[in-house]
Amino acid sequence: MNNFEFEYPWVLILLLLVICIYKCPVTLKQIKFPHIHLFSKKTSLINKEKLLYSLMLSLMVVSLASPIIYDQKTSSKRKGRDLVFALDTSGSMAESGFDADNSQKRKFDALKELLTAFIAKRFNDNVGVSIFGTYAYPAIPLSYDMRSVAFLLDFFDVGIAGDSTAIGEGLATALRILKKGEAKEKVIILITDGYQNSGSISVKEAVQRAKKQHVKIYTIGIGDSSAFDANLLKLIAKNTDAKMFEANNVKMLQDVYKEIDKLEPSAIRSKHYLNKQNLYMYPLSLAFLLLLYLIIRRKEEIL
Repeated sequence: MNNFEFEYPWVLILLLLVICIYKCPVTLKQIKFPHIHLFSKKTSLINKEKLLYSLMLSLMVVSLASPIIYDQKTSSKRKGRDLVFALDTSGSMAESGFDADNSQKRKFDALKELLTAFIAKRFNDNVGVSIFGTYAYPAIPLSYDMRSVAFLLDFFDVGIAGDSTAIGEGLATALRILKKGEAKEKVIILITDGYQNSGSISVKEAVQRAKKQHVKIYTIGIGDSSAFDANLLKLIAKNTDAKMFEANNVKMLQDVYKEIDKLEPSAIRSKHYLNKQNLYMYPLSLAFLLLLYLIIRRKEEIL
């Protein structure tokens, strides 16, 4: 099924210029337009030349807005990976001082900002989010619509799943999200600033499940290095053929995301469109033909 859309819909506001053909003051028209008789008060509102100029301008604006048609049905058959973030929302994520440029910003707020920037570059992946604290739940199912994922991320906050840290349940929930995906490559990015101290599922059990599903788990410990269980995070990553990272501040977390982007690259493509066909040449060609007609007609009137 083909879908129609403008790539730059905001350009359509220029259609308001058509009003000027009929309503602009005569003094302005003498400056801007060589054929001021078009704007004479004696000229009828329904005027052939005015209509032609209006149509020509409209076609040019539509062309600038870049109309396209694309096939959305095949969007689910993409070749990227399924990527789920397991995010720690325990009480300690409300601590400040993680961002050197804004000492009052909470750790979790800085995390969301960087995460939003990271997923915006995952052009060919399906992304989901698992939230964990005292318990865990699937917050965002796998989706290729990164704008929707970023929008939903903004609703999460510290303590939304309790103040403790159930890392095992967070991973198990992320694995349940991944089961819905069809990509061959499946990845979890675990981000935490604490120790496993809650939940009915152990980290060991969650890692065993990940290995059976052939899922890599990249782990990121954020904040003070003494606050999170670095040895546990290293073990999780090692047992799933992935890598562990530490980020004591925003700059280090940015570098971590860059490193993960290199380890798990995402193919670049044009927005979310598949089988895209540009249509701007059609209105542009019609506008050119109208302009040619008006030029020929003007020459005949002069002769």
